[in-house]
Amino acid sequence: MEIREQLSDKLLDTVSRKCLLDIEIYKQRALVYSEMEGAISVLSDMQANKSYIYKSGAAVELGLSKGENPIEINTIWEEEMLKKIHPDDRLKKYIHELRFFKLLEGIEKEQRTAYSVVSKIRMKDKNEEYRWVKHRMFYIYSPYNRRLRFALCLYNIALSSSSAPDFMIIDTVKGEIIVKDKLDYKNILSPRELEVLKFVGEGYASKEIADLLSISINTVSRHRQNILEKLKVKNSTQAFKDSFY
Repeated sequence: MEIREQLSDKLLDTVSRKCLLDIEIYKQRALVYSEMEGAISVLSDMQANKSYIYKSGAAVELGLSKGENPIEINTIWEEEMLKKIHPDDRLKKYIHELRFFKLLEGIEKEQRTAYSVVSKIRMKDKNEEYRWVKHRMFYIYSPYNRRLRFALCLYNIALSSSSAPDFMIIDTVKGEIIVKDKLDYKNILSPRELEVLKFVGEGYASKEIADLLSISINTVSRHRQNILEKLKVKNSTQAFKDSFY
């Protein structure tokens, strides 16, 4: 199953008891974020499989169409935004969102509001050149059925291309980094080896990875062996885990 299909399967909720949270309150909050921070704000409703996109001046800088706020779409995937993200960063974004969901599912419900995602991604701007964009994500759970109801994503033009981690899960109450992405092996692994490592971490078998990357199983096996040797670990699953913890 593709990583985005896995995410949809986890995030969308069509079977639980209906959540009675007033969406208009959360749409107003998304609008305020957009206006006060100059951010592109995306509120996704997991119960209705809809998104509400609020665009600011940042949308113009990124070459996005800017109409009346909000733009309502019948999906939780904001394709106009996603297609501008660098392919490597887009895959990484999906992987980390899935990990964030799984992390929150294992945390006491009362503590979930303390956590958020902060990442730095590359997006094409109005000149078709990649720029660094700060991406933040918050999950809002329903008190009625205890399921994820809303996701709020904020996109801001980054101040600089600093060497800060590309991805973090943070505790905003304590000001602590809970998970820091260490998947920074670009000087150690080849781009193809990095791709293989990411798929290994998502549980794909060698044959599935071969199909996804349009290479032979033997080539996948060779990449996996190279990863073990370069990172000095016992298996490639450990290599993926070590990249995050």
